[in-house]
Amino acid sequence: MPSVMGLLEERERAARQRVEVLQAELREAEAAWERFVITRQTVAEVLAEPPAGEEASPAGVAGERSARVAGAGPGSVVPVWREGLDPGALAPDYQRLVEVLAGSGEKMDCRQLAAALGLEPVPAKVEGVRSKVKRLAARGWLVEERPGMFSVLAGRAGGS
Repeated sequence: MPSVMGLLEERERAARQRVEVLQAELREAEAAWERFVITRQTVAEVLAEPPAGEEASPAGVAGERSARVAGAGPGSVVPVWREGLDPGALAPDYQRLVEVLAGSGEKMDCRQLAAALGLEPVPAKVEGVRSKVKRLAARGWLVEERPGMFSVLAGRAGGS
């Protein structure tokens, strides 16, 4: 006859495996959702462009669009940072991350960032934040000075 502790350990192990599977599915679903958002934004921009040969509207949307697209590779959500590129070139979620870090002036981990953004600091939300800040760090917008601790370099947050 199995022990009560053995049964509990077995159920705990099964529950942990289920959570890991669900977290992986959530990450995939969030990535797909992010691609749809970006695709919709891109289509809206393309549809807002005047047909070839016509002048752009005086509102100057073209300058904003070129700043957003500059440095971005095919399918790239986050352009590689370079001199003169401001956070306006980023998608809104990424802009908020840069603004929160710039506003704090301190290094923050992903749990702190999630809370600062008004998200519940649960694993699914924290992992979403982690993937975004890792992408920002890989493209030069943020720095990861030690594992899991992120900050903004001077001049990367626009006004700083």
